[in-house]
Amino acid sequence: SVASPGTTYTHMPLSLSLATLSLAFPLRAPPLPPRARVVASAASDDLSALGFRSAAEAAAEQRLRRSRAEEAAGGACAGPSGPASSVYLVGVGPGDVELLTVKALRLMRDADLVLYDRLISPEVLSMVGPQAAMLYVGKEAGLHTRPQEEIHRLLHLYAHAGKSVVRLKGGDPTVFGRGGEELEYLEARGVPVQIVPGITAASGIAAALRVPLTHRDYADSVRFVTGHARSENSAPVAERYRWEVLSDPSQTLVVYMGLSTLPQFADGLLQAGLDASTPAVAVQDGTTATQRVVAAPLGGLATAVEEASLASPTLVIIGRVVSLLREASAGELAAAAAAAASAAVSEADTLPEPTAAAEEARALLDSLKAGGRLR
Repeated sequence: SVASPGTTYTHMPLSLSLATLSLAFPLRAPPLPPRARVVASAASDDLSALGFRSAAEAAAEQRLRRSRAEEAAGGACAGPSGPASSVYLVGVGPGDVELLTVKALRLMRDADLVLYDRLISPEVLSMVGPQAAMLYVGKEAGLHTRPQEEIHRLLHLYAHAGKSVVRLKGGDPTVFGRGGEELEYLEARGVPVQIVPGITAASGIAAALRVPLTHRDYADSVRFVTGHARSENSAPVAERYRWEVLSDPSQTLVVYMGLSTLPQFADGLLQAGLDASTPAVAVQDGTTATQRVVAAPLGGLATAVEEASLASPTLVIIGRVVSLLREASAGELAAAAAAAASAAVSEADTLPEPTAAAEEARALLDSLKAGGRLR
């Protein structure tokens, strides 16, 4: 049956929950040594207390000093010596582990160092090789664990240390994923970068809903926009967009990161002439076992989303193609998600043992943290 306005769909709970997966596959970021252990070590080892380091630790700290000096000089200083290995900006899709590309999976299994975001699912992380040193660099509204500038420097540092560096990003790395900024930064400093595309949220989620983004009878184009402005952009939502372009009824409009500004965004479209009855849908945690769907006409979408208490990440699709939305069987979709999670468990059990290069990468990360260079 066609989805009725304001309808909310929630998947049935899975026997294998995300919480269970998080326990089964703990994030492998090397732990920061407790201060008590560092103090005890300093008291028992005069050399350490005086600031002496192993050769590997000294080299790691020196690389970081040079990287920071280069930043302070605006790139005028010479970069680290020696050829840099490639950095891979890898898109892992919207969440469903089975939407990973073969290339992404290969790079994840072979990586020495993996930097990953908040939106990378536990099932996807479980596919990373056990040899990898894992570093969380996630961001969410009002809380950035690590500034983007520091992420740039870390990618630069590890590439010049000769490690296999993989930067995991949800969806596609160059679709509202800041992959372009990281690409520019690294290439300007002589670091080779390879971009591995992923299935962007718009494509993955629309497919999961069985909603075509284009259709000869409903939409002859599709447009992706972001509802999240740069931090320095203080302009109100009403002044950020060319509303006469966005309100074209013959196109499908997909809004990324638009949950917090949805009321103002919808009002802008309505003020520009888009009919209030235009079909629309908001999807939280698309393609995952916790996916939630709220369908409503554009005029009532913001209210319906608020009443359903949707949370980030939520994608919004607006346009006549949404009228094709059918209520998928919750049991069918939940079973598919459970099968994907089970497959991830089986695959993770066959991953190779740590390599020497990966162990060196982990040691480098440990030494930087122990020296207070990383949070």
